Amino acid sequence: MSDLFFSSALLPTGWARDVRLSVGAGGTLVDISSGASSTGADRIAGVAVPGVPNVHSHAFQRALSGLTERGSPRGDTFWTWRERMYGFLEHLTPDDVQAIAAELQVELLRHGYTAVAEFHYLRNAPDGRSYADPVEMGGRILAAAADTGIGVTLLPALYRASDFGGAPPSEGQRRFIAPVEDLLGDIAVLSARTGDDPNVRIGLALHSLRAVGPDDLRDALDAIGRLDATAPVHIHIAEQEREVEACLAWSGRRPVAWLLDHALVDPHWCAIHATHMDEDETRALAATGAVVGLCPTTEANLGDGVFPFTEYLAAGGRWAIGTDSHVGVSPVADLRLLEYVQRLTRRIRNVAAGTRDASTGRVLLEGAWAGGAQASGRPLGRLASGARADVVVLDDEHPTLVGRAEDDLLDAWIFSGEDTPVRHVMVGGRWVVLDGRHVRQDDIGESYRRVARRLGRV
Repeated sequence: MSDLFFSSALLPTGWARDVRLSVGAGGTLVDISSGASSTGADRIAGVAVPGVPNVHSHAFQRALSGLTERGSPRGDTFWTWRERMYGFLEHLTPDDVQAIAAELQVELLRHGYTAVAEFHYLRNAPDGRSYADPVEMGGRILAAAADTGIGVTLLPALYRASDFGGAPPSEGQRRFIAPVEDLLGDIAVLSARTGDDPNVRIGLALHSLRAVGPDDLRDALDAIGRLDATAPVHIHIAEQEREVEACLAWSGRRPVAWLLDHALVDPHWCAIHATHMDEDETRALAATGAVVGLCPTTEANLGDGVFPFTEYLAAGGRWAIGTDSHVGVSPVADLRLLEYVQRLTRRIRNVAAGTRDASTGRVLLEGAWAGGAQASGRPLGRLASGARADVVVLDDEHPTLVGRAEDDLLDAWIFSGEDTPVRHVMVGGRWVVLDGRHVRQDDIGESYRRVARRLGRV
């Protein structure tokens, strides 16, 4: 067991002074005390806050960022972006994916994310056949996480069709396709290989209602329920208006409404995006206790639309954030954009705080911490006994934070620019970022640069 001492830390009960955190041998916090002595503990300069869980990632897309920002004679949309993405992934090898994932995870850690939920649908070889080891690609995500130290919830994704009604997959989707029994076999194998590793959780992703028809949806949910009744279940839903229109044409119901009619959505679920909901869907989804996974920088980049955040909060909805395609890698960048888009559409300030005399930054972070832990299926987002020892240390002498304390410091972290004041990061009791640098930043960065140079020429 090791003890850490901070002059200031944010605990579930609020801000505390002279805080001592005791970390058990397995990387879990076993005791927290305030007003404590520093004798025998490691004194850490800076302010301690919980690490932020990232609930939605497609790691390979980090290497695509910046390569799709061109106009098109027919107009550029999510759907034309998707075709470019399909062409890009044709060139990716397992070695490439591991190098890209590791570099991404280093960047996430440096900015204050300490865990990531990988929505993993890049399963097959370029010709559509399984690798000799069917979980080769999932294993590369886990290998990257072992190298970087980030916590991971790996969500192998079921992908069966190209559109509603079971339309056959396109050639560009062949790397994603697997029967339900094969995909659930992947989950069983990955669960057995990771065993009791407290830094890893295995769950299920349903790519979308476009890609997973009613029978496959039912069979997959029945199977995961038998394998692990508490497994996280994530699904892309209602991201695009065209998706809503197609779902109405197919079923007569909007996507979220159809899902709630046909699946027992509960607090183990995370609905990714859920951008286009009507009032009834917003209230109904909130009532399930599920988490909505918001990805503001990606949603803005793809032109998805604006999530009904105020209405969802008013209905008691739970939410979290993710970086999705990784055009941004900072939790505060996504939280800031989430708030700013609401301000622009409503033409008022401090939307998340509402009419309370409360810190907007703290309200945003508390939502991301709680919802992120729930959607990740891991004990995260709290400096409390029994939680993982995932700690972000903010440099209160950094120009963006100097002279700020407690909630004002959180507001400054989110709303005072791009230069990150994250000084140190601990994941599961292990320091992975020290003085702003990841402990393996150089060699991981060089591996990624070799891959990026080659992909930039394809």
